Amino acid sequence: MKNLFLLGLVSCIILPGLVHGGLLGKSLVFSTQTDSIYVKLLPNEFSQLSAFTLCLRVASEEKRGYSLLSYATNATDNELLLWQEGAKLSLYFGSDSFHFALPVNDALLRHICVSWDSSNGSITFWINGVRSFRKVGKKDGVVRGGGTFILGQEQDLVEGKFESKQSLVGELTDVHLWDHVLSANDIKALSQGCHSAGGNIINWDTVLYESRGNVNVEDNHDCCF
Repeated sequence: MKNLFLLGLVSCIILPGLVHGGLLGKSLVFSTQTDSIYVKLLPNEFSQLSAFTLCLRVASEEKRGYSLLSYATNATDNELLLWQEGAKLSLYFGSDSFHFALPVNDALLRHICVSWDSSNGSITFWINGVRSFRKVGKKDGVVRGGGTFILGQEQDLVEGKFESKQSLVGELTDVHLWDHVLSANDIKALSQGCHSAGGNIINWDTVLYESRGNVNVEDNHDCCF
């Protein structure tokens, strides 16, 4: 009987590093400032991106800087980084960075999108469906493929060299990445939970992922946002 009980306990444990599929209706809760807890996303492969739209929902009461999404390649650790620090939301492309003065995150889940188009260098943020003004950067550039997507930590090398002071403490959900710029109407619909098509690079509903450390995967109980 004791062995059967232990076997039952083992069957309920999700071991770190195992690949799981899909996060439909789920949120990731990062409850502790640490350098060891994170989620690695395993998206659809791409060779490079000359445009993208990245969207997610996040809530955090941290006022220090922290990573919302970190994408690193062997060429550069900040191939693509979405970073929040106080009332400043930043997009990093390697050594290039673009900073926007936007409302600070708080305990309420907030929908954030950022789009970029290499053809004209246009960079735009959206907060809860409301657009920022546009900035221009990385014109004719690309985001290289073959890298690693990490949630909860900022990579200083591929899947490593994390710092606890840069980690996310809060809740993260609904992460999607497209290889093109979405229309204003689509982004507004996404912010309201009314857009049914997920990202073609990262689709939160179906993306494979690995969790490391004590990441809480919770039902978000929200059929509509």
